[in-house]
Amino acid sequence: MRKILITLLMLILLTFAPQLAEIALAAPPPPPPFQPIPIDGGLGLLLAAGLAYGARKLYKNEEV
Repeated sequence: MRKILITLLMLILLTFAPQLAEIALAAPPPPPPFQPIPIDGGLGLLLAAGLAYGARKLYKNEEV
């Protein structure tokens, strides 16, 4: 009985071992291609906010 069980387990192991190795050694998918991020309205708003902040600071410093 024990010999049949060992033979059956070895048969199952040898049947599924190549598939398990293929899953374990599979390479990850390549990264997505580089896509540049457009710089549009956000940069203009940041520049306008910086100019307004700088003008306010200059105006407040001249009063003192």
